[in-house]
Amino acid sequence: MGLFVQAYLVFTTNYFPWLTIIVVLPILAGSFIFFLPHRGNKVIRWYTICICILELLLTTYTFCSHFQLDDPLTQLAEDYKWINFFDFYWRLGIDGLSIGPILLTGFITTLATLAARPITRDSRLFHFLMLAMYSGQIGLFSSRDLLLFFIMWELELIPVYLLLSMWGGKKRLYSATKFILYTAGGSIFLLIGVLGIGLYGSNEPTLNYETLANQSYPAALEIIFYIGFLIAFAVKSPIIPLHTWLPDTHGEAHYSTCMLLAGILLKMGAYGLVRINMEFLPHAHSLFSPWLITIGAIQIIYAASTSPGQRNLKKRIAYSSISHMGFIIIGIGSITDTGLNGAILQIISHGFIGAALFFLAGTSYDRIRLLYLDEMGGMAIPLPKIFTMFSILSMASLALPGMSGFVAELLVFFGIITSQKYLLMPKILVTFLMAIGMILTPIYLLSMIRQMFYGYKLFNVPNSYFFDSGPRELFVSISILLPIIGIGIYPDFVLSLSVDKVEAIISNFFYR
Repeated sequence: MGLFVQAYLVFTTNYFPWLTIIVVLPILAGSFIFFLPHRGNKVIRWYTICICILELLLTTYTFCSHFQLDDPLTQLAEDYKWINFFDFYWRLGIDGLSIGPILLTGFITTLATLAARPITRDSRLFHFLMLAMYSGQIGLFSSRDLLLFFIMWELELIPVYLLLSMWGGKKRLYSATKFILYTAGGSIFLLIGVLGIGLYGSNEPTLNYETLANQSYPAALEIIFYIGFLIAFAVKSPIIPLHTWLPDTHGEAHYSTCMLLAGILLKMGAYGLVRINMEFLPHAHSLFSPWLITIGAIQIIYAASTSPGQRNLKKRIAYSSISHMGFIIIGIGSITDTGLNGAILQIISHGFIGAALFFLAGTSYDRIRLLYLDEMGGMAIPLPKIFTMFSILSMASLALPGMSGFVAELLVFFGIITSQKYLLMPKILVTFLMAIGMILTPIYLLSMIRQMFYGYKLFNVPNSYFFDSGPRELFVSISILLPIIGIGIYPDFVLSLSVDKVEAIISNFFYR
């Protein structure tokens, strides 16, 4: 009886290693895929979807029962010695900043595995890579140790490279090589930064987040560290001019990979900027924040004006992603509660919207086998459901009130306007540039819908008969649409998670 009581207490208290199980489960269960019997792809597909759903339910249960919203400190902390030789720890824990991206990861990955149904070639390896990515992403968002953060960051690259180079389009090898060159190049800067910060000022390496957040550095050294981390995260986010891998990668990847890229991978860069650059290097961040805001404003305009020139549908959506990431950079650079909350809300909101748009682009490609917009036209009548979903999600992307994008961009606007750090003229200028970007966004999105769905081109094709969205595709689209509308109507769903943590980060700036 005592044993049962002990087991019960372990399960219901914070001593149970919930986060370790959540991080390790997908990749461990994924490695069993290779031992499943050869009975077509159905078994593998359902096995992977069940693992994803189980992981999502486990994450949701853990957070609902063990996470206190009003506590800005690390919760569910785990700390195990991993490698004795150089004091390397397996440290995990979550706070208000990481809980949103972890839940987003679970949600988008589950839907992406459901969307990957048309894949039949080497489906064991494909589904294993999806689950390996899942583990890497959750590990990154929940790690409390810089070296573990770096390992999880690297764990992400190999699955994406293989998913691109094996299941991509015609120029898949070119885009996969470009992706790995850019991201591995960024990782070098990340590794140098991690080792520099870890080894500074002591013989023993200190990589623990809690210790690093209270450490101070000489001004010049802090700026050097900051630039190293900034380059690494700028490649991933992407921040111009390090963005050119993204349109090629999105243009060639299979749409389930695109969902993971747009929904989660880009958000890792923005998360790193807040977690490492803002928390550990506040002096350098307050020096660099005017530059971040300038680059963010330029990026919004640049990507929004480049997007209409793209003939390829997926590349056009990819440039819209780059434009929306500009709002996140401005929110991070504003150094206000409102701006940073807006940036975090935009991370979650764009994760849903970007994934949904790439999914719909992929499903329409499955029907008509065309990717170039000037060859499309007249799809609205044969494919009414896809047309409806595409229109609604494009409206969400152009920040229609009532959708999540609107609230996020509004908060970033308020954040930059109310910032104490900047003078009035720069604030007016940046707001003006952001407003121009918000005018350009409907132009390229609505012209994309017009080129795809209106006109008569596809009607003139003899014997043309297209199947509209099936139940699976409708389920994926609506599942992503519901949280977008939910957050748009009641943004506190997301803001209540991060608001205390954001306050702690910002007060740190004025305190130090």
